[in-house]
Amino acid sequence: MKIAGLLVALACVPLLLGNAPFERTEEREDCARYEPLRRPLYGDLHVHTLYSFDSYISSQRNDPDAAYRYAKGETIVLPDEDGEQTIEARIQRPLDFTGLTDHAEYLGPISVCTEDAWRLGYWWPHCSMTRADGLWTQLLAATWWISLSVTAADGGSHTFACTLSDCEEAGADVWSRIQQAAEAHYDRTSACEFTTFVGYEYTDAPEGNNLHRNVIFRNENVTSMPISTYETGAYNFPELWKQLREQCTEAGTGCDVLAIPHNPNLSGGLMFRDPETPEEAADRLAFEPLVELVQHKAASECRFDRVAGRGVGTEDELCDFEQVVADNLSMLGSVHGEVRTEDAAPVPIDEFARRNMVRNALKDGLALGRETGTNPFRMGFIGSTDTHSAAPGQAEEDNYVGHLGRRDAGYRNVQDHFFSNPGGHAVVWAEENSRDAIFAGMRRKETYATSGTRPTVRFFGGADLHPELCTSDQRVADAYAQGVPMGGTIEGPTATAPRFLVSALKDAGIAGHPGTDLQRAQIIKGWVDADGDTHERVYDVAGDANNGATVDRDTCTPQGAGAQELCTVWQDPDFDATADAFYYLRVLENPTCRWSTLQCQAAGVDPFAEDCASQAAAATEAAHDRGAQGDVYGKCCLDPDAEPFYTPLIQERAWTSPIWYDAQ
Repeated sequence: MKIAGLLVALACVPLLLGNAPFERTEEREDCARYEPLRRPLYGDLHVHTLYSFDSYISSQRNDPDAAYRYAKGETIVLPDEDGEQTIEARIQRPLDFTGLTDHAEYLGPISVCTEDAWRLGYWWPHCSMTRADGLWTQLLAATWWISLSVTAADGGSHTFACTLSDCEEAGADVWSRIQQAAEAHYDRTSACEFTTFVGYEYTDAPEGNNLHRNVIFRNENVTSMPISTYETGAYNFPELWKQLREQCTEAGTGCDVLAIPHNPNLSGGLMFRDPETPEEAADRLAFEPLVELVQHKAASECRFDRVAGRGVGTEDELCDFEQVVADNLSMLGSVHGEVRTEDAAPVPIDEFARRNMVRNALKDGLALGRETGTNPFRMGFIGSTDTHSAAPGQAEEDNYVGHLGRRDAGYRNVQDHFFSNPGGHAVVWAEENSRDAIFAGMRRKETYATSGTRPTVRFFGGADLHPELCTSDQRVADAYAQGVPMGGTIEGPTATAPRFLVSALKDAGIAGHPGTDLQRAQIIKGWVDADGDTHERVYDVAGDANNGATVDRDTCTPQGAGAQELCTVWQDPDFDATADAFYYLRVLENPTCRWSTLQCQAAGVDPFAEDCASQAAAATEAAHDRGAQGDVYGKCCLDPDAEPFYTPLIQERAWTSPIWYDAQ
């Protein structure tokens, strides 16, 4: 009977999901592996190659072809701390999909400055600085590039090299090469082993406040050129949406596109403004169904300062995870162990903008929806790396060689980028590994973010979910039939409180790199009350926060057991049928050593040792013998009790897209 029931359920799945669960917009072979109940595909949608100025000035010389090869498991060579091409890098597990996102503003100028000595612009002094080998000269060149557009409050201006040479022609050539590389590495055969997306980064950062978007196209039909801040002006992302609509979605060319905000934690409170018009609210919903929740410049879920003992609109102590002290892009401004800009100064918890954190934006969206009739902040979650080393998916703590070329290679990683991290993954539930299937999954927000590991996480909600789903042989098919998956909406009002299926399998790992047991699963709820005030609550729904798991501090080997699988059906005990709400799932693994702990220990500096300071001094002296300057390993010995966010042990995690409850 169980087998017969499963066959019936599987037969009904196409009806549950629709006979055509996603629109097919491209010509390709049918995938041999097609799963109606969908499977998780792991990817990276934030990747820079040598076509990005801040990759090139860091002695990084891998192009899109190399980046895609890395994503598929091949070895590439990266610069060491001296800028020499000596580091062999390889991801431990290939990705399923990747989108490259070089800076739109500089595709032409960086080509003029670096590719053809017969171009007159190639010899413009600032271009010569870009090609220089010296670290300080490279950093001065970076400052020049940034001032041209990225941080210019007026939208910036082109380099004079573009007066000497044709940057438009050069940019068109690079844009063509980006598309060609995506096509060359896209598996259109029935094997469907690897998917590429054509994309770019829209790089708006007025006065250092990050408003960047990763623009990801559905298929090979793309705009003739990337739309950049030169075309929109600064702090004008609604103009980006307008031009994407004109040049892509309404152009009649088969073009479709998403724009994914990233690093809201570094946006100075500007990423999620109240919509100024109904059109702006509608465009945000149409073009930005996702937000990048974690990448190498920290996490943006929520923020809690352990030293201050309070958070930014939260009391959730787990919101101390992978935070940085500043609220803008100047947090990258460390050289030889010293912060070189006042703009990177710590921002007190009471001055940190609420909407730098996505959870607060989601809550404020509920309030805006109640007030205006439209909630503009209905965003699903992904993670990525923002690698500038052409290394998509390099989110492994024990295999992390940095994301900024020579600027965080070798000892510079600990010295200058101690509070950065390897980033995470974008995970999409899709029927097959193809552009259309993955893009459709992103559009409907059936996605989740991870901090770098690969647990398998399901999350469904609905008033009619059966309370015994965890014991069903067809739990997923039943969940689709009875409710909505992550990213979906429960239409209210409902007579009873909705139930939620929580299902998580630990990362299976690979030979020599076992996955970590799960500690617990939590549901985070946000809601707006009758007075328009927003609230949040965190519920532990499965697992055990006190399971005793830790690590061996001498070897960083995990100790103690957790769960291989967590499954439960949870019903909201505080449900108010008249209150709009959202729910998302956060899954925590047992503790493991942070990347910095592993690299400090590899240098002979043990963050757990009583004589850590003397070990750091000896390791720093040895690094000086290799050409280092300043304090190299002192940060290894930071006292976690005195730090608002840093700990030598971390808990890797996953965050699902929310499920919304609409009361009316």
